[in-house]
Amino acid sequence: MTELEKVLNLTQEEKGWQESPVSLPLLITPYYLSLIDPNDPDDPLRRQVVPTVSENLEVGLETPDPLAEVDHSHGERLIHRYENRVAFLATDLCAQYCRHCFRRRFTGNMHGPATQKEVSEAASYLSEHEEIKEMLLTGGDILTLSDSELFSMIEAFRKARPSLVIRLCTRMPVVLPSRITDELIAGLKKFNTAAFYLMVQFNHIRELTPQAVSAVAKFVDAGIPAMNQSVLLRGVNDSADALEELCNALVAARIKPYYLFQGDLVTGTSSFRVPLEQGMAIERELRRRLSGLAMPVYALDLPQGGGKVPLCGSYIEGMQDNMWKFRTPDGQERLYPSS
Repeated sequence: MTELEKVLNLTQEEKGWQESPVSLPLLITPYYLSLIDPNDPDDPLRRQVVPTVSENLEVGLETPDPLAEVDHSHGERLIHRYENRVAFLATDLCAQYCRHCFRRRFTGNMHGPATQKEVSEAASYLSEHEEIKEMLLTGGDILTLSDSELFSMIEAFRKARPSLVIRLCTRMPVVLPSRITDELIAGLKKFNTAAFYLMVQFNHIRELTPQAVSAVAKFVDAGIPAMNQSVLLRGVNDSADALEELCNALVAARIKPYYLFQGDLVTGTSSFRVPLEQGMAIERELRRRLSGLAMPVYALDLPQGGGKVPLCGSYIEGMQDNMWKFRTPDGQERLYPSS
């Protein structure tokens, strides 16, 4: 905090934070720091990366592992919670640590990249489970790995399952876009036996800088589609206006708004969570304002490993004279025959 106080005018709540067993390390890239207003304690980018005393609190049903990933793990790194896809925790390190991180039971614990043994064991598991169609390479942030470390992992997984779709989960285009180099993209293109997808997390339009857009464009130009997974965060993007602006800008940048996640019950994140009723009201308003292309799925990862469920309200009102009765997004009624 002492170093951060040299560049930001910190509040008492920020000054009062101390690293603890339930918090994450404090690390912000110079690039991202340059986007923050040093005099605005309510800056939406600042809220995502500067910790406060509330991060050291554990309230209600919060837990370090709200998605029960440990219960669905095979070894330390491989998570098989859904039948047709797995997640591999390539590293626990990030270029900067988001204060709303849902994987704080693992992230930032300084274990570093997965070992060759852990990669080999995961590859063997893939070869034995043909029902798995997709793998999420995640962490931590996979692009804290060197190109050679990342390519070595991908090579092992591609050898085990050449047809496996791989999702590259990273926030590096948002926090350090210079990491996305031509060499990285060229190396990925060599593993072209199946599709890659880039999964990013832009939470506010001010993160969508020219540098960030250019970084994502390198993937898209190489044939790797980009998908965005925002988190609904109090004081960051918890309004229809903020999310409408972000989603339309994402589409213009060739990034599909994919998910808008309700905050998980993660220890130390209560100050970020938006009430469900408010979130569903925002979702209804966004559905009225946005095109289908720009509309993300508002979803909740249910506690205790219950899986993702959409939080969009139903537009079916029931039956009337053998006709289905619907409510339109702007509140009107329409009928549709039952057969």
